[in-house]
Amino acid sequence: MIDRIKALLDEGARDKVYPGAVWAVGDSDGVRASGTTGVLDPNEPEAPMRPDTVFDAASLTKILAVWSSIGAFWEDNVLDLDQPLGGFWPEVANRPLGQVTARQLLTHTAGVPLRAQLKNLYGTDPQAIRRGVLHEDLHRPPGEAVEYTDRAALILGYLAEHLSGQALDQVAATRTWQPLGMGSTRFGPLPYQIAARCAPTELEPETDTHLKGTAHDFSARLLGGVCGIAGAFTVLDDLTGFLRYMLNPATASAEAGFGPEWTAYSLTLHTGGLEPARGLFWHPAPGTTDEQDVWVHYGFTGTGMWISPATDRWAVLLTNKLYYTRDRQPLTDVRNSFRELAFA
Repeated sequence: MIDRIKALLDEGARDKVYPGAVWAVGDSDGVRASGTTGVLDPNEPEAPMRPDTVFDAASLTKILAVWSSIGAFWEDNVLDLDQPLGGFWPEVANRPLGQVTARQLLTHTAGVPLRAQLKNLYGTDPQAIRRGVLHEDLHRPPGEAVEYTDRAALILGYLAEHLSGQALDQVAATRTWQPLGMGSTRFGPLPYQIAARCAPTELEPETDTHLKGTAHDFSARLLGGVCGIAGAFTVLDDLTGFLRYMLNPATASAEAGFGPEWTAYSLTLHTGGLEPARGLFWHPAPGTTDEQDVWVHYGFTGTGMWISPATDRWAVLLTNKLYYTRDRQPLTDVRNSFRELAFA
């Protein structure tokens, strides 16, 4: 298995699917295998990818910051997933969003608009953006269809701030990252000394340089680096610890705000007969069987993590594929092959 994973990821680097990759597979006892391939930046071929390379987590932020925080409130009985938001959140009372539930946001069935388009719709002031997002009309009635939208995570991030009285970065750090020893996970922009070991992502036309230490996601940048959609940066070791904790909280030195009940509840189907099937912010990996029960979450920059409580396995693949292209298919092929090998 290890040799085949190495060959697969080496080939991806040679074929310029990504400049480089960092990966690991393991279980609740620890890391079973890990490795690196390729370079940090093709313009600096003498600098290889390293196990401690910092990656723009992109949509993995939705799991690391939003899903984990909402889980903490659910386990503390602070949040009822099926109570309409307008019943306890004054900002959305008597607004279209007030009829939506947290469960519907977590399953992408809330009917909120499909694209963020924050700057075009609401301008550049963070408070104006917040008001616009929370007061916007729905795209369709809640519960009617599964439609992925970044707005769901943005709204849930705002909800976490309302429930805690803290900014999202503070909630995530105090309830999840610090207890789990995730010392390298933080929202950007990153200070220079940390950004220096960050994998660069897409070329920024205004500066003619690749983004490095600044979130690729435009919404995150517009909101100062911190939002529910994206903006977090992380390293391999922090993600392996996070996934191990999900499988067995006893593996961590301290307990995070969410625990095994939230994990087990999230990694089950909550969309009934609607397609595509969804758990709570996680979705079944394509092509997996019920016996494997593999759940996945991806990030647009080239990140991804998988977990299977049924087989006590997890896997992480971190790449900066966005350095080369926005075309998803080449990396999708690598991801699917990687998952097949990791959970064989």
